[in-house]
Amino acid sequence: MKPGQTIVIGLHNPKSPENVGSIMRAAGCYQASAVRYTGERFSRAVKYQTDTKNVTSKIPLIHVTDLLADLTGDTQLVCVEFAEGATLLPQFRHPEQAIYLFGPEDGSLPQAIIDAADHVVFVPTIGCMNLAASVNVVLYDRLCKSTQDINSEEAIKRSRDNNNRLVVNK
Repeated sequence: MKPGQTIVIGLHNPKSPENVGSIMRAAGCYQASAVRYTGERFSRAVKYQTDTKNVTSKIPLIHVTDLLADLTGDTQLVCVEFAEGATLLPQFRHPEQAIYLFGPEDGSLPQAIIDAADHVVFVPTIGCMNLAASVNVVLYDRLCKSTQDINSEEAIKRSRDNNNRLVVNK
């Protein structure tokens, strides 16, 4: 993440601890600042969370009543939803400061949140992806479009599993 950027993931009433665990892993991989969630379904299921990289020790997973509370004034609200009039993700330019809001696995974001959004985008798939997959795709799209300079050799060494020592021999 470039200095000065803020990436917050907001989850509206998620239900699956597997998805939230995978989202936490994505938050770590793509350097999100925090993950927020509303509702009680995940809170009841949190003991089954699958945060295999223990990202919650580095990135806060916060239960909130309002996903938009306490954001800085320059944070833009980006809703990711199949909504008529939404922008195709490949055509979207990500803001420097953003909270990305995602609806639950079995529903959608409320219309009032869509109405308050600075941007509404959708991933042009046939059918819908699961929640964690959607978060991964959006964060990857943001990385691909960024001007961040990435040293590929260092990124590989820093990111790979301890058991991976593969080298491309040409």
